[in-house]
Amino acid sequence: MSSSVTNQNDAPGSERGEELASSSARRQQDGSSPVSPTAFKSVFRHHPAGVAVVTLAHAGRLHGFTATSVISVSADPPVLTFSIDSSSSSWPPLAEAETLVVNFLAAAQVEVSARFATRGIDRFAEGGWSLLPSGEPVLEGSPSWVRGRIIQRTAIGRSFLVSVLAVEVHRSGHAAPLVYHDRTYHTVGDHTAI
Repeated sequence: MSSSVTNQNDAPGSERGEELASSSARRQQDGSSPVSPTAFKSVFRHHPAGVAVVTLAHAGRLHGFTATSVISVSADPPVLTFSIDSSSSSWPPLAEAETLVVNFLAAAQVEVSARFATRGIDRFAEGGWSLLPSGEPVLEGSPSWVRGRIIQRTAIGRSFLVSVLAVEVHRSGHAAPLVYHDRTYHTVGDHTAI
């Protein structure tokens, strides 16, 4: 798959570069970062990330969202973390939940990723999930998942960094992972090895 810049402002030209430099100088004087949000985002658009869906149950309802910010922090103890914007509809239940599941998606689950990234819909309505004995939803077809207990929520800017202690892991077979890079889904496999 390939992708291209969808907005002229995503690729600074000389005029746009001067505007960014000017706004950077103003931010630096008031003590904030000299890096603009646009420039920062453009760096991460070119950094591929695995795709996961975080699912949880809270107050009798199921919640879930797509996350490309999941990282392993430690193997001993087994801790992972991810970030979520505080304006996300999933943040209020996540702010109070004790446990969750991180479903790592396979390349064949593009539709699942897109559904859990869509605002204003019931993301569980189409099925394709089941409840674990502990009560959290887990997505069918995910080659692996981690159930964990939330151990910390850290406010950073307008987002929260959520740290999770793994209490159960599941891996079934081998499937090519779903990867997100420059606003496009990709996969990684033997054919992409260098």
